[in-house]
Amino acid sequence: MIIAKLSKELKPVLMRGAKPEIKNPYYLIEENDQLIFVVSSGKNGSEFNKTLGYFSTYPGMQIYQCLYGQGIMVMQRNDFAGEAKEFKITTLNPGKQISVPAGWGMCIVNTGSNLLAVLRNSFLDERNIDPKPIIEKRGFAYYVVEKKGEIGFELNPNYSLHPQITTE
Repeated sequence: MIIAKLSKELKPVLMRGAKPEIKNPYYLIEENDQLIFVVSSGKNGSEFNKTLGYFSTYPGMQIYQCLYGQGIMVMQRNDFAGEAKEFKITTLNPGKQISVPAGWGMCIVNTGSNLLAVLRNSFLDERNIDPKPIIEKRGFAYYVVEKKGEIGFELNPNYSLHPQITTE
């Protein structure tokens, strides 16, 4: 099954003032307990296109593998008050595999000029996916933006804590 996500679905997690410029920001392809995210290239204002993101309540690790394109996997762990406790980024390029621990939030950001395709090897039903904390704070602790032709990070003012960005 193929599900097209619309720009209006992404609007709640974009930087304040950013206009959703990409009609279909991403697609989900589900089959045989696997899911492929296909993220369109481009920007919404200065912010790179991304998935809505979610926090996982799945009891184990989730494995993601980049199949095509380039981008960034954003991962965040919150404290009990909903503030960001850890913020990690990992670059995505073909063949790269990333493990996301239980309880972490994740979002896929396309920083390239082509489609970005990422496979998740585990089936998560709606009980294991919680986008509400991300929607309530209008995204993760940092937005991935273009600054002077380079990839940069902009503080999300809806968080009172902004942990240091770590890379994997």
